[in-house]
Amino acid sequence: MNAIVLYGPDGVTPLPASPRRASMLAGGGSTPYDAADTQGQHLAAWQPYLGSADSDLTPYRDRIVSRVRDLVRNDGWASGAVTRILDNAVGASFRPIAKPDYRALALMTGNSGFDARWADEFGRAVEAGWRLWADDPGRYCDAQRQRTMSQIFRIAFRHKLVDGDALAALPWMPERVGRGRAKYCTVVQLIDPDRLSNPQMQFDQRHMRGGVEIDRHGAALAYHIRKAHQNDWYAGGDSVTWDRIPRETAWGRPLIVHDFDADRGEQHRGGAGVLTPVLQRLKMLIKYDGTELDAAIVNAIFGAYITSPHDPAVVQDALGTGDGVGAYQDARADYHNERRTMLGGVRMPILFPGESINTVAAARPTSNFAAFEGAVLRNAAAGIGISAQQLSNDWSDVNYSSARAALLEAWKTLTRRRADFATGFASPVYASWLEEAMEVDSLPMPSGVVPEFIDARGAYARCRWMGPGRGWIDPVAEKQGAVLGMDAALSTLEEECAENTGQDWEEVLDQRAREIQAFKDRGMDPPSWAAMNIPANQAAAPPKKPDAQ
Repeated sequence: MNAIVLYGPDGVTPLPASPRRASMLAGGGSTPYDAADTQGQHLAAWQPYLGSADSDLTPYRDRIVSRVRDLVRNDGWASGAVTRILDNAVGASFRPIAKPDYRALALMTGNSGFDARWADEFGRAVEAGWRLWADDPGRYCDAQRQRTMSQIFRIAFRHKLVDGDALAALPWMPERVGRGRAKYCTVVQLIDPDRLSNPQMQFDQRHMRGGVEIDRHGAALAYHIRKAHQNDWYAGGDSVTWDRIPRETAWGRPLIVHDFDADRGEQHRGGAGVLTPVLQRLKMLIKYDGTELDAAIVNAIFGAYITSPHDPAVVQDALGTGDGVGAYQDARADYHNERRTMLGGVRMPILFPGESINTVAAARPTSNFAAFEGAVLRNAAAGIGISAQQLSNDWSDVNYSSARAALLEAWKTLTRRRADFATGFASPVYASWLEEAMEVDSLPMPSGVVPEFIDARGAYARCRWMGPGRGWIDPVAEKQGAVLGMDAALSTLEEECAENTGQDWEEVLDQRAREIQAFKDRGMDPPSWAAMNIPANQAAAPPKKPDAQ
């Protein structure tokens, strides 16, 4: 049977075939979604590996971490980014503000003595005990006796940023307790995340993922930690020996604290720090910076050479001797040696007849360097989670509104990172110490039914972690806004002190009371800020200029 053919008006030329609807929708591709196209020139060679969260990361963890560490060690941009996040999220002092859940305790026990007044009294006593432990000059909170708790938290958070994991053990050391020595047996021992690995370097298994032993639900049961780093040549035996440390005791006290940012469900190890997504671009920028610096050095060097119009063969024939070239060069050398005319301490070149001076120009276009570097840094800043100005420390091209908007956006990420680290690492340490403190110290408790710590761990150990404040860009305007917010009941003094200056509001009030009393003790009138009978919005208003007469 012959195929049916449709012809045009001339009866000779066949009509073109109508385009297929599927091809129209897919843009000529073979799939409805362009993202799934396997034939187009842009996506045909893009066939990434599809694996689970652990199989995507764990086999390549050591390579990624070693590259990130090398970048942080040797590149100013990468090192500055890590330092900036550390200084804003943890800072010089990272401490808990005790907030026991007195409502939950009252609900559990029916004891009305658990109220706001008890919570305030209990919190003050707990914070005082924490300071004795965390800031002890003997450094008994640290297993290595080198750091305070704020310094331990800073290093742990740095591990999390660079290595992807923050890891520590909480050993019990009663041998350190004594008069003039430690008061508590609880200590913190930081562990290099490199030491957390599968025993004998085995591949990941169903219940073993990167050194983390898990149950059938994926919950961590124990951690397998090398006794020494794998590249410590002086600890050869320990580097091939692993300790199995349970996650917690039978009553729930943590023995290992492990914190990491999971990108997917069913992930049990970190390893991809904040610099991993931009690692390649930063490495390329380092190479580009080095090339531009080399070019700048070459451009700074003044090179010159002297040319002669005489061909060596012509000179030899003209002199009529076999040693013509040598004689000619000797004559040139004698000429220059005898002419050392100086002007202002600088030798003036006097050329041999027929010679000329030419310079070497190593110029190359570098006008686009700053723009290219800025584009790469903006890309890196977006991936790291800070503003481009924070990464480059260049604020010359922004105004107040732009700078404040950039810092507010970065502040959201920084506070989220601080909260995640506090929940995953700092709070378990605080709860472990508080468990011992409630046995050792005489903390205030109401009369009646009082639950033990292990029965109400979450209620007793509830706290808020305080780090550095956000700071001010325009102190006058922003402080006036803070006063208006408190007057309108949109914020509290506690929130404003913590967020803007990183201070404890009670310490601020106590210090203010002492300063006002100091003025009175010296027979001086308190300053305007001490006039508590003036409304806050009027006290914060800028002084008015006097009217012109």
